[in-house]
Amino acid sequence: MKLPIPVVETVKKRHSVRTYEKRPLSPQDRGALLDCMNWLDNPFGVQVKKYITDRQLNVDGEKLGTYGVINGASTFLGISIPDTELAPLAAGYEFENLILYATNMGLGTVWLAATFNRDSFSSAMNIPKDELFPAISPVGYPASKPSLTETLMRSTMKSSKRKEWESLFYQENFITPLTKGMAGAYADPLEMVRLAPSAKNLQPWRIRKAGDVYHFYVVYNPGISKGEEVIKRVDLGIALSHFHQTVMEQGLTGRFEVMPQEDVQLPENTYYVISWFAESST
Repeated sequence: MKLPIPVVETVKKRHSVRTYEKRPLSPQDRGALLDCMNWLDNPFGVQVKKYITDRQLNVDGEKLGTYGVINGASTFLGISIPDTELAPLAAGYEFENLILYATNMGLGTVWLAATFNRDSFSSAMNIPKDELFPAISPVGYPASKPSLTETLMRSTMKSSKRKEWESLFYQENFITPLTKGMAGAYADPLEMVRLAPSAKNLQPWRIRKAGDVYHFYVVYNPGISKGEEVIKRVDLGIALSHFHQTVMEQGLTGRFEVMPQEDVQLPENTYYVISWFAESST
């Protein structure tokens, strides 16, 4: 379903927050998040379980994952999924929708996916033993000034920098870049894909337009662990959230489908995942 928020505006406004005011969520804000968690869905037919827990950080903050130190937050969101093919896409899609909803409420968040203390959070959130637990996020009120650690991290990770169109989007093959003119009505949905967050800001997605079909791929090196592969596919799910929510906001229609691929030469370490069939407006 379409989020009841201005999607493009919120995508542009969203940024990672690691420094929070040391106060709990108001009952009203916590209730709004819980309501959102209850009605969120995804177009991939996968059940995604959402969690919220309160966890006091120690005085010096708590190191969570590759994003570094989280200061001030005491409430965390999480997700778990079954170990199935499209589940990581559904996880990225729904959790990013929840994060965009929180952003529209004026709350701060940051994806923590690559590494975090899974054992302690799994216990706190009662994650089922047979499910994957790919990500959490603190949620709270952004501090007026980021910590020095956060400022240095954003600079080191180039958090605000994104790849250009010609590195991400292609026409028919992986040689011809897709221009905004070629994309037409899909220029905005693709631009929102470009702005999507990802682990270490690597943007591991690629899109190839063939006729009215947009094929989505993920890029990763062979031999990575299953956990790392899951995170790459969760990242693609985040991009699909931005794409699909913008498509719906702009009144475009279509459907996701996994389909056989024609004989197209793929770049090294590039893997097909899913396609979007754009329906004509005529």
